[in-house]
Amino acid sequence: NKDSSSLGFHLYNYAPEITNGASTLYQACAQNEPVVLRKVLERGVTKEEVMELDINSWNGLMVACCKGFVDIVHGLHNCPFIDINHQDNEGNTALMIASQAGHINTVMYLLNYFPGIDMEVRDCRGFTALIKAAMTGRTDVVAALIMAGADIHAVDSTKGKCARDWALKTGRYETLHRLRRLNLRPKAEQFCEAYVPEWPELKEKVAKALAEKTAREKITQHIKNTFGFRLPHDPQDNGVLDHMVRMTTSIHSPLISTGCRPLCPTSPPEVGKRRLAVPELVKKHPEKDLEENSVCHSNGSVSHIVPTIHSAESVATICCADTERRGSILSLASTKVASSFIPRSMARRNSVFPSGCIPKINVSRPTEATPKKEKKKKRKEKGFLEPPKWKYKEIKDEKKKEKKAEKEKAERDKEKKKEKASKAGKK
Repeated sequence: NKDSSSLGFHLYNYAPEITNGASTLYQACAQNEPVVLRKVLERGVTKEEVMELDINSWNGLMVACCKGFVDIVHGLHNCPFIDINHQDNEGNTALMIASQAGHINTVMYLLNYFPGIDMEVRDCRGFTALIKAAMTGRTDVVAALIMAGADIHAVDSTKGKCARDWALKTGRYETLHRLRRLNLRPKAEQFCEAYVPEWPELKEKVAKALAEKTAREKITQHIKNTFGFRLPHDPQDNGVLDHMVRMTTSIHSPLISTGCRPLCPTSPPEVGKRRLAVPELVKKHPEKDLEENSVCHSNGSVSHIVPTIHSAESVATICCADTERRGSILSLASTKVASSFIPRSMARRNSVFPSGCIPKINVSRPTEATPKKEKKKKRKEKGFLEPPKWKYKEIKDEKKKEKKAEKEKAERDKEKKKEKASKAGKK
């Protein structure tokens, strides 16, 4: 056997350099191999390879969201042919899976860097990502979804309960407390350009501390400091700790300004306002405008979605006087205006009313009240408890009665036959 080098050519190993047996995009995602994933994306992928599904109809992104592989999710945000709103056999999306698992970093990355993500997609039971996070007690995920524009009033199709009702039903009291706090403060003012990092109560507190006290006030204060009990409690609203958190997390803070570059400083996060992903903002606006004060996020209304087009706005205002109704958004979906910024579930429902006007449905009650079944009054003897009625015992008694009735019927038939036979013998 001659060596191949002596024949003037070399045999190269064309096997892909993949570790741990991961050779496809799905395997790289399932085994948490970001280096392998980068190599797979560099050599090029097809739509079939990207949308490779397992037995549960999960793709690689959904597996990474379930296990909390942030590096894999980061590597997939530029992957072609990726469907962020793909649903599995039960109707779950990648956002639902990450929200239910409580992976807050994964959820934040999906909301900020995956364009076209739909937060209002429902599974087979009618649950949204927000409802799933609320019923499992994922407090941080609930806050992130609400501040990104998730519908807090959306209800499921089985029980008709919203996220707040499900949190109360499942005993997630920390989630309920966070929802109440978000209702009290629906806007993150520290992320706005106009925020001033000053404590408004500072001058009043300093003046009160420097003021001269009378002897009575000094004695009272000394008694309070000596015999008073300091119990742990939550930080006060607009107090020192509250101001410190706001100041250190504001866009003017040196911790924030040196670590990141804020986009849309005039449009801070707010409850109910649709937050666009970074690729959507970059595609729609130039980079210079994003860093200045001329770009705002979409909040779901017509004037903020398409400020330059008056046709869609006029249609919505003529058909529906209430601007908060869903018809304003649906009319935009029907006219194909800014369709990429409208949730798919809302855009599909406009096939019945293409004009955008949703008719009002008036429910009239009948004049006569619905007859109610009269409850049987139970006779209760004083001083005695009624024995419990077991279902299996009732069934057993019914079977005994049936057997007894059949036995009596058979005896009657025998007697009748005997009578007939005796009459025939006499004749």
